[in-house]
Amino acid sequence: MKELISFLNKLEDKKIFYKLSKIRNESILIEVTVPGQKWEIEFMENGDIEIEKFLSDGTIYERNELDVLFREFSD
Repeated sequence: MKELISFLNKLEDKKIFYKLSKIRNESILIEVTVPGQKWEIEFMENGDIEIEKFLSDGTIYERNELDVLFREFSD
């Protein structure tokens, strides 16, 4: 818990936007958004930390890309 609090304090000190959530029973998820990147950092109950990074190549899409979103990812 101490490591999680320290990490959140560092994000706040550096004025980096984040959001907390819980998607698994054994972890707390911190979503960090910075220009061109999104990070998902999970602090696990057993003390492990898992980090996944999503990087943008800078491509900007037109509104019709929303149709692709719904077509490819709807049930």
